[in-house]
Amino acid sequence: MNRAIPTETLKADPQGLARAAELLARGGLVAFPTETVYGLGADARDDTAVARIFEAKGRPRFNPLIVHLPDIAAARRIALFPDAAERLAGAFWPGPLTLVLPLRPDAGLSPLVTAGNDTVALRLPAHAVARALLVRFGGPVAAPSANPSGKVSPTRAEHVAEGLAGRIEAVLDGGACDVGLESTIVGIGADGAATLLRPGGLPVEVIEDCLGHPLARRGEDAAISAPGQLGSHYAPEAGIRLEARAPRAGELWLGFGPGCEGAAMNLSPGGDLVEAAANLFHHLRAMDALAQTGQVIAVAPIPEHGLGRAINDRLRRAAAPRP
Repeated sequence: MNRAIPTETLKADPQGLARAAELLARGGLVAFPTETVYGLGADARDDTAVARIFEAKGRPRFNPLIVHLPDIAAARRIALFPDAAERLAGAFWPGPLTLVLPLRPDAGLSPLVTAGNDTVALRLPAHAVARALLVRFGGPVAAPSANPSGKVSPTRAEHVAEGLAGRIEAVLDGGACDVGLESTIVGIGADGAATLLRPGGLPVEVIEDCLGHPLARRGEDAAISAPGQLGSHYAPEAGIRLEARAPRAGELWLGFGPGCEGAAMNLSPGGDLVEAAANLFHHLRAMDALAQTGQVIAVAPIPEHGLGRAINDRLRRAAAPRP
């Protein structure tokens, strides 16, 4: 898109929801809150609207999108649901879980949504504003995170405006996101085999308890089948150094838990992983704003269990070499 377009900020009231749904129906792009992060929504059936998502974000076209839906009946019209998918959907939808499932031939989605795969990523968000918008719009909404591709994900309306103002039609302001990490993604094949494709806002252990067995893990060389699988992602402008128990000279220190009294910010002074997940992207943005040119953000160690797995996944991608 060569020229800037006016970006409206809409309140999460009946008038704002009606305007957001109207813009989606016209092929517009509308950012909206979910419990995880803000999503950049477009009608998933409209080729041009979906293409505009990739254009606005600068997103690679081979990276699939998540389709957001109001209820499981709508999901069943788009994808096949093996028994394992029915079990997980019944336990965790609506919520921060995305299921990658076999695509129905008559699903009616733009092929850009699935990046040419024969599977589709589906989610039922739990956020009241997201659910109200999906019901009001009445169709499937493709929505990656509402930020320039590879940058820190947005957890507040102002974060969206910082990165996408002038590129999208509207931001529906529903306040800060509660979870603060993108959804956990699980792929389920026609044979019922379940694979972890991306850790996220729903702990892996909880999913495995529901299924009664461990999830398979995606191979490092596997083709991209779901969002959030690029090596470098979620990156601030400043460099990142992980597992930093103390800052080096000149570094900004992002702490976690007690014993980080010298930190510029702390993801959770009490060591609460839920609080740390909710704060992660907001704190990375704030630290990035504090950092001077060439300065590095040193991040304290995060435990590798529960939501810590997803936090560490995002931090490793943020610290990866930039393309």
